[in-house]
Amino acid sequence: MKQILVIATGGTIASSDEGNGLTPNYDVSKLLSFVPEVRNRCSIAGQMIMNIDSSNMTPNCWVKIAKTVDENYKEYDGFVITHGTDTMAYTSAALTYMLNGVDKPVILTGSQYSIEESCTDALQNLTDAIHFATEEVAGVFIVFDGKLICGTRAMKIKTKSYDAFESVNFPYIAEVKHDKISYNKYISEHFKKKLTELTLREKVFDSIAVLKIFPGMDTELFTFVKGRYKGVIIESFGIGGIPFENKDITTKIKEMTEADMAVVVTTQCLEEGVDLGIYEVGKKLPADKIIYASDMNTEALVAKLMCALGRTNDLTEVKKFIETPIMFDINRDC
Repeated sequence: MKQILVIATGGTIASSDEGNGLTPNYDVSKLLSFVPEVRNRCSIAGQMIMNIDSSNMTPNCWVKIAKTVDENYKEYDGFVITHGTDTMAYTSAALTYMLNGVDKPVILTGSQYSIEESCTDALQNLTDAIHFATEEVAGVFIVFDGKLICGTRAMKIKTKSYDAFESVNFPYIAEVKHDKISYNKYISEHFKKKLTELTLREKVFDSIAVLKIFPGMDTELFTFVKGRYKGVIIESFGIGGIPFENKDITTKIKEMTEADMAVVVTTQCLEEGVDLGIYEVGKKLPADKIIYASDMNTEALVAKLMCALGRTNDLTEVKKFIETPIMFDINRDC
């Protein structure tokens, strides 16, 4: 039987309401007691390394989770991480970049409703996650509502519904229904085990900002950010639209690059990514210094930028790291 380690971090799945709203309460043993039938499939152990609402998740928490996987890597065939849904996509992306060369399934899951509620999706999601953790796949994934999602492509798009997560700019890897897994035959081969060695990259640098451009945005905000952060992610309009006349943000972005900031330009649009070579505005930016997000989502960009800045102060290397596809976070055609 496969040996699976369940790592509990809190979240709605482990919450109960004792009068002041939902609060993480259940430990990993209690969680597993709700799904006793999974022990017929594999041998399960559990560790609770934190018990927090995922809105309180930080890069230091990512490091703790990654270290737990690394420390137990040789003893287990797969890992399930129970996690709150609100920041799960950030964590799945971060773990992808931190667990370099992972050759086993690392599955994150959670629920929209507490495991104690009659309408809960927790039982199914936890069961499905453990099922996928016994499969011959490699990488970091999110399992939710019967879908296996690449860890760098997940986004939470709904606040209440069971199908809360979407795989953005990338197909689902597999689906499970009635305990039967159906793989996407066109991409599943890319997630087969490759007998690689795991290398933990635990250093992250979280002094970054995310700025979403809006009509009439005060350009002085960019001056404020320039003096306080090492990196910034700018969510532009459409395929890469940035104001350059009345509210001249392009000049402010140039000043950021001249101040040795890592400047990443992405789009506010959910799908298809950014291309700064289409319009005049995009060509006004310094192509050799701006980091192009292609079709990465902001959750993955946040984690990747923090990991890049944790690895090196050389902005050329930061740009190269972010613009290089890792676990399908970038479509090579973008």
